[in-house]
Amino acid sequence: MSRPPLPPFTLETAIEKVRLAEDGWNSRDPAKVALAYTLDTRWRNRVDFCRNRDEAQAFLVRKWNREHDYRLIKELWAFAGNRIAVRYAYEYRDDSGQWYRAYGNENWAFAEDGLMRERHASINEQPISEAERKFRWPLGRRPDDHPGLSTFGF
Repeated sequence: MSRPPLPPFTLETAIEKVRLAEDGWNSRDPAKVALAYTLDTRWRNRVDFCRNRDEAQAFLVRKWNREHDYRLIKELWAFAGNRIAVRYAYEYRDDSGQWYRAYGNENWAFAEDGLMRERHASINEQPISEAERKFRWPLGRRPDDHPGLSTFGF
């Protein structure tokens, strides 16, 4: 299986890869999202460590079972060869109705087939009020005309 765009990345293909990852995560479909990762993918996500695709998929199931109305924006930070660095923010609410905005950075390394082999994420979050929300598009893919992170100053 191949997952274009493939490394080595250009500015255009790195931006495309980031947007495809954002779109996948905004689908909140763990089985679909997991297909973007190698079978032996390695993740660090806060204090969670995944050692393969199945563990990554199980992590995503747990994540989206507790993070409701999830909306994510990713932005390219840097790239070289088969590596991409992104920054991102996402908003969600928990079971009690409390809203949060999470800010993070990720470092990605890709296999030759375009599947992500490594994902290292550092994330901070803060409670926000419903009125402070910025990501208000209908659930699913962020519309092309919706502002990105730099527009919000995040």
